[in-house]
Amino acid sequence: MRYLLDTDTVSYALRGAHGVADRLLEHKPSDVAISVVTLAELRFGAEKRHARKLHELIDAFVRTVRVVPFHEDAAARFGKLAAELSRIGKPIGILDTMIAAQALVLDVELITNNTRHFRLVPGLRIQNWST
Repeated sequence: MRYLLDTDTVSYALRGAHGVADRLLEHKPSDVAISVVTLAELRFGAEKRHARKLHELIDAFVRTVRVVPFHEDAAARFGKLAAELSRIGKPIGILDTMIAAQALVLDVELITNNTRHFRLVPGLRIQNWST
C-alpha cells in the first residue's frame, strides 16, 4: 500500500469529478486503500441523504480497494497528534486527525483535496489528485 485516500478524494471518485477516477486507474489496486474512518464518513453522508444509489457506489468502491482498520498504533498516534494540534491552537477535527494518524502509522501518502488542514500535521506526506 502506498496511498490512503481521504474522504473527499473518494467522494470525487464516486461522482466522477476532478479527474480523480482517472488518477486512481493509474495505480494498482494494491497501492490504494481507505481508512475505516473514511468508510464511516462515506456511509454517514449516504445515510444523511437517504441515498441508496450512493450506498451502492460505496459498496462497489470498497470491493476494489482495501479498507484499513483503525488499530492500537493509530489510536496512540492519534492521541499524541490531537493533543499536539490542540496545544498549538490548530486542531483539524477528530476524524481528519484519525485519518492523518493512520497515514503516519502506515507510512503512506494521504491523498486529499483538504491540503489546508492536513498541511498542519507534522511529517504527513500529502498529494492532491483533484487538481
